[in-house]
Amino acid sequence: MENGEIPENANEHCPGPDSESAGKSDACQGCPNQQVCATAPKGPDPDLVAIAERMATVKHKILVLSGKGGVGKSTFSTQLSFALAAKDLQVGLLDIDICGPSIPKMLGLEGQDIHQSNLGWSPVYVESNLGVMSIGFMLPNPDEAVIWRGPRKNGLIKQFLKDVYWGDFDFLVVDAPPGTSDEHISIVQFLQNTGIDGAIIVTTPQQVSLIDVRKEVSFCKKVGLPVLGVVENMSGLCQLLTDFRFLRMTENGEHTDVTEKVIEYMREKAPEMLDLVAVSEVFDSSAGGAEKMCREMGVPFLGKVPLDPQLCKAAEEGKSCFADQKCGVSAPALKIIIEKLMTNCWPEEMSVEHSLE
Repeated sequence: MENGEIPENANEHCPGPDSESAGKSDACQGCPNQQVCATAPKGPDPDLVAIAERMATVKHKILVLSGKGGVGKSTFSTQLSFALAAKDLQVGLLDIDICGPSIPKMLGLEGQDIHQSNLGWSPVYVESNLGVMSIGFMLPNPDEAVIWRGPRKNGLIKQFLKDVYWGDFDFLVVDAPPGTSDEHISIVQFLQNTGIDGAIIVTTPQQVSLIDVRKEVSFCKKVGLPVLGVVENMSGLCQLLTDFRFLRMTENGEHTDVTEKVIEYMREKAPEMLDLVAVSEVFDSSAGGAEKMCREMGVPFLGKVPLDPQLCKAAEEGKSCFADQKCGVSAPALKIIIEKLMTNCWPEEMSVEHSLE
C-alpha cells in the first residue's frame, strides 16, 4: 500500500488508504486491510517534502537507464558526469544500483567513506565540483553481497535524496540499475514533484538488447518521464591497427603470436597502415540498431559510441576519457553526444560552459 495505492485484495469501492475514511467506511467492512488502513498515518508522505526541499537547489535531474545489464550504462554515467564537471558545472552523481554499485570503482573512489555534518551526509568528491553518493561507500567489505528486498532498497534511495546535502548543483545524474523494477518506480515517485528533466537510455546494437530497451521506453512513457535520447554503446570495436595482436592459428587450434612480425612488416612495406583504425562489428546491427528503434518509437537518437579498449581502461582506472588523448575513438563520439544533449535540452547552460577540449 505504498504511496496511497489501493491494494489488489481491497473491497470494491475502496476509499483508498490515504482517505480520512480509510478502514472506517461501510465499504471497508470485512476487508483484510481494514485494521492497517484504520491505524496508518494519513496524508502525503512527509519525506517527499524533505526531498523536495533538498532537490530545490539542484537545477537538472537526469536518470541514466538501460534495459539490460552490461551495456555500459554506468560507464556512460561516469563519463557524462566528468564531461559536465569539465564545463565548470556543479555535478552530483547518485548511484542507486543498490545490488551492483560500480560507480565508486569507475571514479577511482574505492575505499572512501561517507562523512556526516550538521547539514546531512556529505557526498564523496572526485573533484571540487563533482560529488558522488553510492551504497558502495557504506559496505565494510567490497565483496559483500547486498541481499535486500524492495522496501529496504527504496528506503535507502529515499535517504540518498533527503539526507544527503547536495547543495547548489547544476546537474544530478542518477545511475539506475538495469530493468524497470522497484528502484526505478521509487526514484520517479520520489522526484516527480521536484522536476525530472528526463532519462537517457543506453543500449547495445543487437536485438536481444533492444527488445528490453523498448520496454524501458514504454516504462518512461507510462510514468510520464521524458526520454532525452538513446545512446548506442559498443557500436563496433574500434582501435588502432597497431594495438591489435596478430595470431597464426594451426589446424589443432593452437596459435602463435606473430604481432611483432606483422608490425615490423607494415613499418617496412606499408608505413601508411600504422595510423589506420580497424573496425569490427562485435554485435549484430543488421536489423537497424538503436537508430531504427528510435524512429519506430518516436524518441531521440543521440548517437553511437564505439567499443574502445582505452575507454574500458579509463573506467577501470577511475579516469575521465577526456583527460588525455588515449581514448581517441570513444571520447570524440561521447563529446558529440553530450554537446547534442546540452544544445537540445539545456541551452541556457551552454553560455557558461567550457569546452571539453
